[in-house]
Formats: sequence, structure tokens, C-alpha cells
Amino acid sequence: MKCDPNLYRAASPSLAVKPRLVRHLFLPPLIIAMMIGLGYIGFWISEHYGIRSLGENGQRQLELHARAVESEISKYTYLPSLLELETSVSQLLADPTPEHRQRVNDYLEGLNRRSRSRAIYVMDTTGRVMATSNWRDVDSYLGEDLSFRAYFQNAVRGQPGRFYGIGSTNGEPGYYLAHGLEEHGKIIGVAVVKVRLEAMEERWQRARLEAFVSDENGIIILSSDPARRLKSVVPLSEETKEKLARSLQYYWFPLNELQPLARETLSEGVEKLTFPANSELVSDDENISYLSQTRPLSDTPWNFTLLTPLQDLRREAINQGILVAVAFALCAFLLIAWNERRKVIATRLAAREALQEANNQLERRIAERTTDLRASNERLKGQIRERRHAEETLRRAQDELVQAGKLAAIGQMSTSIAHELNQPLAALRTLSGNTVRFLERGQLDVASTNLKTINELIDRMGRITASLRSFARRGDDKGQACLGKAVDAALQLHGARVENTPLQLHRHFEAVQVQIDQTRLEQILVNLIGNALDAMQAQPQPELWLEGEAFDGKYRLRVRDNGHGIDAEARKHLFEPFFTTKPGEQGLGLGLTLSASLAAATGGHLGVEHPSSGGTAFVLSLPLVSLTPAEPI
Repeated sequence: MKCDPNLYRAASPSLAVKPRLVRHLFLPPLIIAMMIGLGYIGFWISEHYGIRSLGENGQRQLELHARAVESEISKYTYLPSLLELETSVSQLLADPTPEHRQRVNDYLEGLNRRSRSRAIYVMDTTGRVMATSNWRDVDSYLGEDLSFRAYFQNAVRGQPGRFYGIGSTNGEPGYYLAHGLEEHGKIIGVAVVKVRLEAMEERWQRARLEAFVSDENGIIILSSDPARRLKSVVPLSEETKEKLARSLQYYWFPLNELQPLARETLSEGVEKLTFPANSELVSDDENISYLSQTRPLSDTPWNFTLLTPLQDLRREAINQGILVAVAFALCAFLLIAWNERRKVIATRLAAREALQEANNQLERRIAERTTDLRASNERLKGQIRERRHAEETLRRAQDELVQAGKLAAIGQMSTSIAHELNQPLAALRTLSGNTVRFLERGQLDVASTNLKTINELIDRMGRITASLRSFARRGDDKGQACLGKAVDAALQLHGARVENTPLQLHRHFEAVQVQIDQTRLEQILVNLIGNALDAMQAQPQPELWLEGEAFDGKYRLRVRDNGHGIDAEARKHLFEPFFTTKPGEQGLGLGLTLSASLAAATGGHLGVEHPSSGGTAFVLSLPLVSLTPAEPI
């Protein structure tokens, strides 16, 4: 099947690039703008309905607490009028003698205690206090002229006196209820009851209610927050401030205005107020808004205001707006992904025919290459077999070379070994002959002693031959070796040379387990110790140091002598096969080469150092298996 090439002809660059460029440039900003817009709409709707719900709930709270304030005020209203019924009060106003004053003082004191008011006092028509319930106190009202108080001026004219102010005597705030005392239709004096309303503020604070009461001048007289008290909720003119200052109603307080940052009227008596961060209403670092609901209090010119914080509502509205924006972004992402998926599927369908054709061509090429690969595979298998055979041959040759090195070391030690065996044999010959004579003579105790000595000599010869047999057998590539045992075995093989020289041996290493075959470790140590003994033949006081330390997962054993050292030219060829510095046929030149090879086969290393003090130090580093508890050797 042939395809029309015009179907797959690429569009002109301008037509192909423009739609994608438009999508990449304008689609992301459009989605972001719609996210912001929908988020704001969600925020606005959530806040609007939230404020409506708070307003309905706040209206109920407003009515409940306003009635509580009215009830608290009204229960003291009857007290001033009661004094008209008391004969002693009218007698005092008619004849102000000390006896009448003391009788009224006692009466007012008892009445004040029973009613739990702050103070009750009686004034004459000139405004002077004739008797008071606090006559015992230092700051008693007795004898004061309070004619300037508005509540007295209203009461003396026969009107109810209702007044909130701060006392001029002790600066204590209170609510004053005044009543004109009549006799035969004429006002003869004024009775005043002072009430403290701070208990309501304490109840509001315990209930975590934010509310305040403002008087006829717009001054906050009661508040759940002490910082708001005696603040003005309406702007005060200079004339009003001067008038209030002259009346001393609020003592000398400045009456600052509680000015909101923003004010929005929602309905009658309902406002949305926003106070700045530096406002006394706000202790946080950000602006805060309140829903303010106000209701007038019955029988008073006062207003009760309930403040409901909107920060939780605003936070919830912000969360709702963010949720709407995220939901829109998710939907937009899913639509974009679906559109891209649709394009991918369309592209795949359009390319399926070309892919099938390419697949057919690929299968033909694979068939051609398969034949070549089979031939190459056969050749590679043959090369692998040859390489394995060569590696096996090399391994056997290496093992034979190691064994040859062992036998060469045994040949070099043959003289000392023969000497070690000749001494016990000569002793055996002498002791056996003596033992026969002692038996013939009947000296059994001496014969028994000779036989024990013969057994000890035989054991000594057995240890020597066992060490040789263990050293001569073939080792394994894997295994674990005890360093202490290997050093003892190597020294035992060189026993004759060590005993026949004034050698000072310094052993400073730990009994550790290293990762190497025991026999191979012994062979390495035999070579190193033998080379050290050869280097110290001319020394009058030879010394040999065996020092060890653990470092980075390996154990390093340092074999150091104080011999003649190695010259600079010979150092270059130390580990080369068949290179030796020993005279004649004493060495084959394979000891160090085989030792380095055996150490490298287990992941270790054999190196050489040339101390400045003289001699030579070979450093054997082997992987550490375990370090036994402190057993310095």
C-alpha cells in the first residue's frame, strides 16, 4: 500500500508555530487570571453569607446581653424613692442637727449594705451632702457640694436623675440614680444611689464577649476590654469636650476618639468596622475587622454594642476562595491533559502506518543481522573457551610456582632443619643406650626419667616435621587465618637460625583474624622473616620488629629489621620474578613476588618501606575479619 506523500507534508513554519506559541504565551496567564477571579468570587460569597449568619446569631446575643444590662440597672431604680418614706430623712432636711444626721447615716449605711450598692447619700436643695452611707470612710461624701452634677440639677427640678460619671472625691466611676424628695408637693432635698457596674464587665470577660456600653455623649462607660473604656465612639467637637471637662463627669480623662480604619454600614444598627494594627483594639500585627451591632437600652439614653470578630470568618472565606481556585486549576489541568492526550492519540494513529512500514524494514534487517550475530556468537564462544583454558593453565602454573617457592624455602632451610633433627637423634641414641644399661642394673627410676626425655625429644621432632608438612601443602584461595598462629609457625620454621643468633625480637601486634588461607599467610611470613634474618647476618646485635595496627577495615603487619638495607638500584626490582640480592644460589628471586601475589589475591597488599634509621620494613596489609579482645602479643 502506497501513501500519498502530500498527506504527511509538514505545514509552513509560520502556520505550525503560531498556534502552539499562542497557547504557550496566553493560556497560562488566562488560567491564572481566572483562578484569581473565581477565588475572589468564592471568597466574597463565603464572606457575605458568613456575615449574614454571624449577624443573625449576634442579634440574639445582643438582645440577651442588652436585657441583662437593663435588668442590672433597673433593680436599683426604686432605691432613691424609698427615702421619701423614711421620717428621719425629712427631719434631717428640716432640722440638720448632729443627732438627726447620725441617725440618717446609720440608716443609709444599713440600706447600702443590704442593697449592695456603692453608696447612698442625701443632699439638700443647695447640693450639699447632708448624710451618706460612707460616713465612716476617709473619702466620705459628707459635707461636699455636688450641685454641679447633672443628676442633682435634674432631680431638684423634679426630673429623674440618671448619670454615669467618675467621682470627684476618689476618682471612682459609677452609675448615679437621683430622685427629688418631696414633702407637701415641694422638693426639700435629693436622694442619690451610686452603683458600680464593673460586675457586668467581669461577666463579659469570663464569657469572652466583646461588648461595650456608650452613654448619651457617645463615651464608652462599660467595656469588656479596659483599653476601650472612656473612648469616644463619635467625633467630639471642641465645645463638647470643654463642656464635659467643666462638668467633671469623666474627671480629667482625655476622651480620645476610637476611630476605625474603615466603616461599612450593612443595615440599621449593624456595621462592619476595621481597626488598624496600631489600634488599642488590636494586639496583633495585622488589621482586624468586627461586626458591630448596636441596640439602645430601655429607660436610659445609653446604647449597647456587641462586637463579633471577623478574622475567623475571613480566614474561612479565604480558604473557600483558595479551594475554588484550586478546584478550577485542577479542572483546567485535567482539560489540558485530556486535550494533549487526544492530540497524542491522533498523532499515534497518523503515524501507525509509517511505523508499520518501519517495523517491516526493521524485521528484515533483524533477520539479516541475526545470521551475522550467530556466526559472531560461535566465534565468541570459542574465544571464551580458549580464554578459560588459558586462565586455568595460568592458575595451575601459579599454584605450581607457589609450591615451588615453598619447596625452595624448605630447601634453603634444610641445613637448619637437619641441625634441628640431628640434635634430638643424637640425644635419642645416647639415652636409649643408657636406658638399657639402667634396666639391666635395675635402676628403674633413672630409666623412667630417660624414657620421658625420649618422649619429649620425639614430640619436638614431630612438631618440626608437622610444621614442614603444613607449610609444604597447597593452600586455598579463600579462608581465614589467625595472625598469632601464623607468626608462631613461621618463627618455628626458622627456629635454628633464631636460636643461634643474639636476636632481639619485638612483638607488638594483636591476635586478629584476617581474610587469607592459614598456609598462605604462613608462607608470606616465612619469606619476610627469612629475608630479614638474611639481611641481619652481619649485624652484631640484630633486632626484628613485628608491629601491627588496624586501619580502614584492614590489618597492617610491619616486619622491620636493622640490617644493611637495600640500595637504590635494587629497590626498583624487588618484586620482579627471579630477582634476588642474595649471593650464589641461596635464593631463586620468587619469595617477594609470590608473597605479593598471595596478598593481592585476597584483596590485600605487600609494600616496602626504607626507614631513615636504617634497615628495611615490609608492610603486609590484609582484610580484617575480627579483632579478638585485647591480647597483645
